[in-house]
Amino acid sequence: MKQIKRAFRMHRIFVAQELKRMMEYKGDFIIGIIGFLFVQASNLLFLTLIFSNIPSLMGWDYTQVVFIYGFSLIPKGIDHLFFDNLWSIGHFTVRKGDFDKYLTRPINTLFHVMVEKLQIDALGEFLMGVALVCVTLPKLQVEWSVLRVVLILAVIPFATLIYTGIKIATAAIAFWTKKSGNITYMFYMVNDFAKYPVGIYNRAIQTIITYIIPFAFTAFYPAYFFLTGENPLFNIGMTVVISVVLMSIGILIWNRGIKAYESAGA
Repeated sequence: MKQIKRAFRMHRIFVAQELKRMMEYKGDFIIGIIGFLFVQASNLLFLTLIFSNIPSLMGWDYTQVVFIYGFSLIPKGIDHLFFDNLWSIGHFTVRKGDFDKYLTRPINTLFHVMVEKLQIDALGEFLMGVALVCVTLPKLQVEWSVLRVVLILAVIPFATLIYTGIKIATAAIAFWTKKSGNITYMFYMVNDFAKYPVGIYNRAIQTIITYIIPFAFTAFYPAYFFLTGENPLFNIGMTVVISVVLMSIGILIWNRGIKAYESAGA
């Protein structure tokens, strides 16, 4: 319990310091948020143009697809906001030898990397997701229940950890190869397929985003449960299981990588 309290206290300290740093450059902060909002608005415009010519997409109407898209931005935005510093490990931190600083401090290296920075412009992504969900909810034919609402809210942190677990595992490869940013990018970009109903893709893509790089459990399957109430054991339960498995694998690879790490320099 003491370690958990200490971790939360240190996290608050890191966040406070990062916010102070960001406030030194308010223009960059505002432009970053607007930029993310603009990107998501462009994607939404693309969806609108598609549905202006077709009544539905493989049985999914415009409102349902926008709901799934909006829901996908929430866990992704949370991961982007709090844990985006993991990208730096695979891109340059290990290669330049800068990872040494984490080994000299009395704090878990993974925890330190994850909480060291706050990607505040991710708020644009997160807020867009929340807005799209809130706008589409009144238009959806959903049978409301307390259980359904509780489960969909409870699953969001686990959906977030799917992103985080994949980033930890792929970033940690740099401890052996010195650079793994391209591997992280390759895995991470698969999440774009998860923003839309899985059924619109061919069997190969469905298999990849469900069982190999399971980003479909960050958005489609939880959203599908909320829309239909069907199969919570798979749509919600598997999201929880997969997130725990991926985080465990990521931490295992990270710890093995720490033992194999040799300081490097550009």
